[in-house]
Amino acid sequence: MDDHEFRHHLKIEVTELELWIQEGWLQPQTHEDQRQFRDADLARARLILDLTNCMGVNDAGIDVIMDLVDQLHGLRMVMRDLISAVGNEAPAVKQRLRAALDKDFDARSL
Repeated sequence: MDDHEFRHHLKIEVTELELWIQEGWLQPQTHEDQRQFRDADLARARLILDLTNCMGVNDAGIDVIMDLVDQLHGLRMVMRDLISAVGNEAPAVKQRLRAALDKDFDARSL
């Protein structure tokens, strides 16, 4: 969706959208010098609105929160790749890894 559709969905002004892009909270794709927003951008924008309007988080707080959200998504991708790689290993390797993880988990539980 383009800028106008995006702002219409969120009921926000141009200045607000420009601030979010300038701060790096949103990073729309650009095609032929026009920004295109994805569903993920819409979800991020709704989170920003909830944080600012409902919870009273200031711009510095939004910056920290959005950075943490990005880190969390990055970690999820790494974990997905790791799980896939382990899934491709031989059963004996999987058993050793499971045993090592269980041992570490038991040690942390004490």
